[in-house]
Amino acid sequence: MKVVYCTGYKGFELGIFQKDHDAVRYIKKAFEKELRLLLDEGLEWVLSSGQIGVELWALEAAISLRQEFPTLKVGVIEPFQGQSQKWNEANQNWYNEVIGNLDYVNSLYHQPYKGPYMFRRHQEFIIHKSDGALILYDPEREGTPKYFYEAAINFQLQHPYDVRTISFYDLQLVVEQENEEF
Repeated sequence: MKVVYCTGYKGFELGIFQKDHDAVRYIKKAFEKELRLLLDEGLEWVLSSGQIGVELWALEAAISLRQEFPTLKVGVIEPFQGQSQKWNEANQNWYNEVIGNLDYVNSLYHQPYKGPYMFRRHQEFIIHKSDGALILYDPEREGTPKYFYEAAINFQLQHPYDVRTISFYDLQLVVEQENEEF
């Protein structure tokens, strides 16, 4: 897989309202672990839409991996321009800090939000432009990643597309492993 799209729950869906909540360290570790495996398989790009929560944490994990893997490229393709404009100041600052460290930042629609069709078209675009997805998603706990997950699985039925998930069980294993190391 050369290009992976990282996505997952919004922070509030996980009960996380601070970018530096204790659980965030484990989420980043889980993404880092999976991204390392993909890097061993030839990963070149990590993409996301830059939504608050798992997407920004996954981007931060990818950015930190560039110290060890300097050829890794990291980018954001927003569904529409100005997606962060209505976020609170802290989240806007966080977003700007992350995108300031990216190799590529763009939006599918070069205009402000006009309707939900922008998210659907963005989803289709990403699935067609990436080789696979890494999704923090557990089917037993539905949330916003369900829509991307289902679209990716449906696409996978007729095209080569690698869908990898990080479940809550996987996160628990990361927590246990981290605690064993201390």
